[in-house]
Amino acid sequence: MFQNLSDRLSGVLKNITGQGKLTEDNIKDTLREVRMSLLEADVALPVVKDFIEQVKVKALGETVIKSVSPGQAFVKIVNDELISVMGGVAAEELSLNARPPAIVMVAGLQGAGKTTSVAKLALRLKEQQKKKVMVVSCDVYRPAAIDQLKTLASEVDVEFFPSSGEQNPIDIATAAVDAAKKGHFDVLIVDTAGRLHVDEAMMEEVKQLNRAIKPVETLFVVDSMTGQDAANTAKAFNDALPLTGVILTKTDGDARGGAALSIRTITGKPIKYMGVGEKIVALELFHPDRIASRILGMGDVLSLVEEAQQKLDEKKSEKLVKKLKKGKKFDLSDFKDQLDQMSKMGGITSLMGKMPGMGNIPDAVKDQVNDKHTARMVAMINSMTPKERQFPDIIKGSRKKRIAAGSGTQVQDVNKMLKQFSQMQKMMKKFSKGGMKNLMRGMAGKMPPGMMGF
Repeated sequence: MFQNLSDRLSGVLKNITGQGKLTEDNIKDTLREVRMSLLEADVALPVVKDFIEQVKVKALGETVIKSVSPGQAFVKIVNDELISVMGGVAAEELSLNARPPAIVMVAGLQGAGKTTSVAKLALRLKEQQKKKVMVVSCDVYRPAAIDQLKTLASEVDVEFFPSSGEQNPIDIATAAVDAAKKGHFDVLIVDTAGRLHVDEAMMEEVKQLNRAIKPVETLFVVDSMTGQDAANTAKAFNDALPLTGVILTKTDGDARGGAALSIRTITGKPIKYMGVGEKIVALELFHPDRIASRILGMGDVLSLVEEAQQKLDEKKSEKLVKKLKKGKKFDLSDFKDQLDQMSKMGGITSLMGKMPGMGNIPDAVKDQVNDKHTARMVAMINSMTPKERQFPDIIKGSRKKRIAAGSGTQVQDVNKMLKQFSQMQKMMKKFSKGGMKNLMRGMAGKMPPGMMGF
């Protein structure tokens, strides 16, 4: 998300950073470009107007004009204002200080990723807060909605309360509350019905459901791909329900960023979480300061380090470190492990979005970097014999043909992968004291393992 906005703003702000001094004219010209960038990102017009006015007032202040580095001072103003528009402070985990079960109600339009978000949230509460979680679906209208949640609940290993399309949503929810009490569950997450658009019948149903179960948190799930329409839909739900926060989904797609920059101002409610991929672990707390940093092309190393700490396999990393310390070579099995570790962290696309300086990399290079390439490389390594993985130098003509045929790729793909592996092998020699986790910690401006040459 934010790629187009980031590219535009980075270019605009780079120009003013090079100015010897700030004047009303060059501030005005820059703000005009910033305004166009925000509108193209589908940020709501009232939000854009207020944003530009706030930046203008602060940029024309005496402190900035006389600053030693006025261009950089201007960039800081834009950064601070972006943070403010998105809520200022980092989102907090859900407030679950209630007599168990703490009830969390999730609402939203059909297709926004509501049911998947319920499962992601359940997993997050179970793993990070050690909560005993039950989920229930009150969506009696969408075919297979109940079965979808049942499948996802099994996948994340949380309790699923059964329901059917013939039941009344309020009866389902109240029965689930009773079952959660008897089963001593800490949290009950209630998935509600969605529609293709906001209508009176749906709003009346979710209002009645909300009154019946009295949730401690009422979250609205919204698709970031819908731009400022997402903010308008969020406002409609907020007018009907006592929303406590928003989950922004599909932020790993080609979204323009308008939703993230509009929702807080239009609804007054914070974005609490953002879905960053299809994988069930891909749900992050929303940090306005980190998102602002990404938008301005400065990366998000803090999130990278946190993900490394949470998702990387410590035992595998330690095993690799010991192997390298003994002077043994980094081989293709190790390379595959590193690719798998990156996949756990959301894949290369997600990692690149958080890397400092990604805005300076040519689009042609970015286009070659995607998770399909990673999957192909893993397939190639899986097509090798144990001996080939341990001794890559023996992979010559006939072996390359066999590997390509076995992985559904071409010989030139195998050659390219082996070249990338060779680069990685050299890189690992330099970082043999810390493996991937230390690479993540010291990665400011450096490419993570496996990403070189993609």
